[in-house]
Amino acid sequence: MLNILTAGVAPGLALLIYFYLKDQYNTEPISVVLKAFIYGALIVIPVMFLQYVMDFEGVSLASWVDAFFAKGLLEEMLKWGIFLLLIFGHVEFDEPYDGIVYGVAISLGFATFENILYLFSNGVEYAWGRALFPVSSHGLFGVIMGFYFGKAKFSKEKRLIYMVIALLIPFLLHGLFNYILMMQVNWYVYLIPFMFFLWGLGLWKVKKARILTEKAFNQSFETF
Repeated sequence: MLNILTAGVAPGLALLIYFYLKDQYNTEPISVVLKAFIYGALIVIPVMFLQYVMDFEGVSLASWVDAFFAKGLLEEMLKWGIFLLLIFGHVEFDEPYDGIVYGVAISLGFATFENILYLFSNGVEYAWGRALFPVSSHGLFGVIMGFYFGKAKFSKEKRLIYMVIALLIPFLLHGLFNYILMMQVNWYVYLIPFMFFLWGLGLWKVKKARILTEKAFNQSFETF
């Protein structure tokens, strides 16, 4: 049991620490980050229930509907809702890069709890594959969502547009990831390039968010 818990928690925690340490200015309180992580974990249960209902009712018979809507849209919408309701107006969300920290925390909370349940059901031998693909992809979806929430927070003119994009892009990427996994033959031929693309996109957003945060920090410093 301990080895399953360790294998289930380790990749999500490692990725969270990685993105957390890239926050150059006014590092976020660990207590708030952990709360975001826990919020993300808690939505696994309602997601599983809703997915079970949709499957039972035959809503997701087509593989693309299952990939994009029963899984991708549902999961990203709830993560987006948690961010909007509990993080967006929080006093500690005061820099563009903070959006990435909290977006990653929510997404990896979800991925970690989901990972633990999967490993308990299917065995610890799947731990490496889960860490490389589902857990890391959730973290990167969180990077993208958090980046656009960070843009929305500090852009009154385009706030609504950025909020919509914060849901739209992770939903589409998540749906495509799921659809690739559902392929019966040679799924890895498509998934491996997709993961390279996803990491490249995520790290690019991290770089842009750090630049925006540095500009905001310098501007606030010049006002004194």
